[in-house]
Amino acid sequence: MKNKKIAIIGIGNMGTAIVKGLVTSSFISSSDIHVYVRRQTTLDKMEQLGVTIFESNEESVRDADVVIVAVKPYHIEGVLNEIKPVLTENKILLSIVAGVSLKVLDEMVGKKIPIFRVMPNTAIAIQESMTCISVNGNTEACKEYIFELFNALGKTVEINEDLMAAATVLSSCGIAYALRYIRAAMQGGIEIGFSAETAQFITAQTVKGAAELILQSGNHPEREIDKVTTPMGITITGLNEMENKGFSASLIQGVLASYKKIKPVK
Repeated sequence: MKNKKIAIIGIGNMGTAIVKGLVTSSFISSSDIHVYVRRQTTLDKMEQLGVTIFESNEESVRDADVVIVAVKPYHIEGVLNEIKPVLTENKILLSIVAGVSLKVLDEMVGKKIPIFRVMPNTAIAIQESMTCISVNGNTEACKEYIFELFNALGKTVEINEDLMAAATVLSSCGIAYALRYIRAAMQGGIEIGFSAETAQFITAQTVKGAAELILQSGNHPEREIDKVTTPMGITITGLNEMENKGFSASLIQGVLASYKKIKPVK
């Protein structure tokens, strides 16, 4: 099933990240990735990646088997109307558009085709995305292929659609939250004597190691924290000071604020 052609509509940050991830994976040939771009700088990048470039979204979709739409919510209806003439029932539609439900997508398409809502994050560019997937009622025949596709670009989990807004916050926005922690820890590292480059390297590798401890062991984070917090030790002193300054509370409130900002289209 790997021999499918994939059209990607919307070559912004996320669309570009998907293209890069696919090109560097062994899942698909670069020439089987179809794109349409207007900006010359983006066009130059796509040409360097070896993907096939078309003159319009409609042309990029015509010969594709899978269509990934990665545009802003206010563009989705116009894009689907543009490609609808070539969006035949043997194609698979994937939407990375925040807040637009499967029901609305079904109505916009007006055809009984498999539709997936997919929420990756920008780490998809290096095959390290956490991708959350919801499906409509016509996906059984191609579901295995879609999960195989995104498992080649990181990890996947199937979720109920009513959790898609929450998944957007925890996975897609979560990249920025984690990076903000890394930046803050780097700044602390610089204050205690490291160069910016060394502080960045130490912090990033430490965060990567912490994540792998959880992923590989399945342990709750507190279990791993307990291993490095000795009585009257330096780790617990630092953690307590962070909590006194609202570390966990501010992070939780940030997640909730982002979640409240999403207004799903019903």
